[in-house]
Amino acid sequence: MTNRAAMVRAAIWGFVCLAAWSMAGCATTPPEEDPVHIKLNDLDTRLTRIERVVSNQSLLDLANQVESLRSDVRAMHNDVDVLSHSLEAARKQQHDLYADLDARLKAIEARGGGGGGGAGAGAAGAPAAGDSQSTDSDKGAYQAAFDLLKAGQYDRAIAGFQDFLSKYPNSALADNAQYWLGEAYYVNKQYQESLAAFQRVADKFPGSRKLPDALLKIGYCDYELKEYSAARGALEQVAAKFPDQPAARLAQQRLEKMAAEKH
Repeated sequence: MTNRAAMVRAAIWGFVCLAAWSMAGCATTPPEEDPVHIKLNDLDTRLTRIERVVSNQSLLDLANQVESLRSDVRAMHNDVDVLSHSLEAARKQQHDLYADLDARLKAIEARGGGGGGGAGAGAAGAPAAGDSQSTDSDKGAYQAAFDLLKAGQYDRAIAGFQDFLSKYPNSALADNAQYWLGEAYYVNKQYQESLAAFQRVADKFPGSRKLPDALLKIGYCDYELKEYSAARGALEQVAAKFPDQPAARLAQQRLEKMAAEKH
């Protein structure tokens, strides 16, 4: 009995010693081999990776926003360039318009007054003498409207030519008055009204010496109204029918401009 108790006591003591040795062994395990330490290191590595991804995504978003702003700025620069070009083209067109009108007025003045374009032109195709009349009254009314046009008072010139055509529809100066009415509208940028006035020259006075210029301005009006097909047809008609007239040269220049603009 005594021996048996001693044996149990020894076994318990041995278990205690083994447990103590095991605990001591765990306590002395190096950190790099400790499962808990390894797990913590893994979690820290994963967290660092996630933080890096989030940071990179933020930088990417910021870079995309910067590039978008740069694109907007480039687009704005392009819009400014287009507007500047359009403004310069409009200025040049306005300058050319006034220069053309001034040249025509000076040419008429050099010929001796406002009625030189069709005032006595039987062979050139003005209205036949039996169908027209010219008196001091109609000449005075015509000259008054023409003087307003030369002075740049276009609205008053329009009213003057309209009044003249209403009072003297059969005057030998009627084709000129109709033409200059169209010019006054054109300088005022009233292109639809100008087109109708020039078309009336072509329809009512087909033999007028103003016909080439009227057809040219019909093409110009259609161009301003963006009726490019009609403009091309009118300008080509001028170049074909009146090749020796200054209007033909101007028509060809406008046709070349339209081709360059792909109209």
